[in-house]
Amino acid sequence: MSDYVDDAEAERWNHHPGMVSLNPLFAWPPDPMAVVRWYRGAWFQITAVSIPFLLAVIVWWALIPPLAAMETFAVGWMAQVWLANLLPQVLVAGGLHWWLYSRKGQGQVKKFDSRDLAYSNGTFTFGNQLWDNVFWTLASAITVATVYQWVIFWVMANGWVPVVTFAENPIWCVFWLALIPLWSGLHYYWAHRLEHHPMLYARVHALHHRNVNIGPWSGISNHWYENILYFSGYFIHLVIPSHPFHVMFHAMFQQVSPVMSHSGFEKIMAGDTEAAKAGDFFHQLHHRYFECNYGTSELPFDKWFGTFHDGSAEATTRTRTHKKQMYTR
Repeated sequence: MSDYVDDAEAERWNHHPGMVSLNPLFAWPPDPMAVVRWYRGAWFQITAVSIPFLLAVIVWWALIPPLAAMETFAVGWMAQVWLANLLPQVLVAGGLHWWLYSRKGQGQVKKFDSRDLAYSNGTFTFGNQLWDNVFWTLASAITVATVYQWVIFWVMANGWVPVVTFAENPIWCVFWLALIPLWSGLHYYWAHRLEHHPMLYARVHALHHRNVNIGPWSGISNHWYENILYFSGYFIHLVIPSHPFHVMFHAMFQQVSPVMSHSGFEKIMAGDTEAAKAGDFFHQLHHRYFECNYGTSELPFDKWFGTFHDGSAEATTRTRTHKKQMYTR
């Protein structure tokens, strides 16, 4: 039952957080204070933006070698980059799964869907949703992401693209960090729309959508071909002057933030205190109703192109009608 919304859609959820809000940066008329609140909430609380940024700082300091060491492909630095991707994924996805689903540390509090994950279901690899998601995350997603980063760092190290430094270009470096989530959202929307084409959906994207009821390991549990497309956004750093830290923040954002947004819980609770923002109801709606909310709440593409589900019963009716029309043409 809904905590906040008196709407028929609320009855379909264990927890309905209210109508979905979009980034006010694109609202008209402009509301500067709403924009400040939006970005303050994203960057200065425990969120799917701030956690990847902190992880990027840690792995950059602890694991990523200087560019000079990456001029030629060598097992040492390549293994370090692989670990820089693997360890945060296991830590965050494994930790959230343990707290929310194994230990059930907050029960059903702030959980969107009352159902548990599927542990005996032939739809999934190994007949188990958790092991299916772990396999496709580590074997497919982390592998593709790491290979892309090897190539990008190697190209940067050889001086074939412009590389900036924070010391020489502090304003641009900070500005580009702030833009990376927006670029990620733009790339994701168009890649995701393509994956919902009937041919690609059936052969590729359906693997991810086996997760109607999602959990932390569902975030980047994707088919190989989908990950090849999903992580291709990293190559923007071969076009836009970047520092290697920009690549790592982009990597952590693209790889770890879906863990939180797919957690299935709106907030992580510590007793009665809301300790962190986690699940994204915008994307939770996509997993239940499929043909809506293809992008992210950062960029209002879905609103512009008529596929926005705001969490209301009216939007569910509209989405179901749209889906029926799509598959009866």
